[in-house]
Amino acid sequence: MMSGSNWMKTGLVLATTVIRFAFADPSHAQVQTQRTTTAGNPTKEVNVEHGQVVLVEGNDLVIKMEDGSIRHIPNVSGSVKIDVDGKQVGIHELKPGMHLHHTITTVTTPQVVTTVQNVTGKVWHVSPPTSVILHLEDGTNQSFKIPKGQKFNINGQMVDAFGLKKGMIVTATKIVEEPEAVISQHKKITGTMPAPPPAPPADVPILVVTAEASAPTAAVKAPTSTLPGKLPKTGSELLLVGLLGLLCLSVALGVKLLRVKLGV
Repeated sequence: MMSGSNWMKTGLVLATTVIRFAFADPSHAQVQTQRTTTAGNPTKEVNVEHGQVVLVEGNDLVIKMEDGSIRHIPNVSGSVKIDVDGKQVGIHELKPGMHLHHTITTVTTPQVVTTVQNVTGKVWHVSPPTSVILHLEDGTNQSFKIPKGQKFNINGQMVDAFGLKKGMIVTATKIVEEPEAVISQHKKITGTMPAPPPAPPADVPILVVTAEASAPTAAVKAPTSTLPGKLPKTGSELLLVGLLGLLCLSVALGVKLLRVKLGV
């Protein structure tokens, strides 16, 4: 998006002064001013800037311009509306990816301001053939340039600047033309939503991936062992009797050893 500086009217560019003199009656000593303005053909210039919304945070807007530069626009007023695809949206409705277009239309109208001033005064000083100084009614002196070849009617006689004498009463018509340029500017911001992704060509097959249903898992049945109700009879009671006899013999031997040790 351009900077936000306002265009101002241009100042005076050129001034062309034309002075005409004629003999005047002293009773008409006064200053009369008339101003007219003539406008020319206006010219129009249209400048368009393109950018894409990168970030919207509060009332701050960050845009990536067409040339790749980043432009930060702080404190965007909530009253500012942008035409996005025919819908008026505010700063808080802008989304990253939107395209913005800033159109600036500048109209320049040339014009000429013409000021006609009739001044009656008394010749104070003459510098023939280029200038004359008149003493005006308000007590001031003003210098006027004399156009080349200018003639003056003095008591029925046409004289040039060399015929002017101090004390003569003359009327000076001062015409000033001042060309100006009046510049007006109109700004408009529009936007568009980002374009959808392109559709695939018609002759390209489209594959749709679906999730396969998992095969049912067979329950693993733990092998069961069949235990017999009774243990098999693998030995006789003779072994048990022998073990008991051995145990008794060991006890008797232990008692005897204990007595010997104790000296009983």
